[in-house]
Amino acid sequence: MKTVTIYTDGACSGNPGPGGWGAILQYGEFKKELSGGAAHTTNNRMELTGVITALEALKEPCIVELYSDSKYVIDALEKGWAKGWKARGWVKGDKKPALNPDLWDKLLSLCDYHTVRLHWVKGHADNPYNNRCDELAVAESRKYK
Repeated sequence: MKTVTIYTDGACSGNPGPGGWGAILQYGEFKKELSGGAAHTTNNRMELTGVITALEALKEPCIVELYSDSKYVIDALEKGWAKGWKARGWVKGDKKPALNPDLWDKLLSLCDYHTVRLHWVKGHADNPYNNRCDELAVAESRKYK
């Protein structure tokens, strides 16, 4: 299987408010930037959408090194929370409804299709790829102001 490196980030001006997401996919010398946004959304929806769209762009099952500054995304996948929410009918351990079940369901399916290795990176720090994803996400969010 091919190994692809993906960086993603989401942004929202107000929460909810206008939002955007950015992603960078790398395979060998190949690099592709993706971005998009929504007029009325949340930061977490944009974080999830960036990851989903990047994984959907892959045309075959891959080993994915996924880098994100979103603890929401990384922890929910790494610690099995999202799978637990789904198993309980999108209810969290505290009996409250899980947010964004439509996106989590899509992301869990993509994680079954690909082999995804998760890496948390500090946001707005010294990682040039994470910073570029943030620039893409913020630029998209500004289109809706």
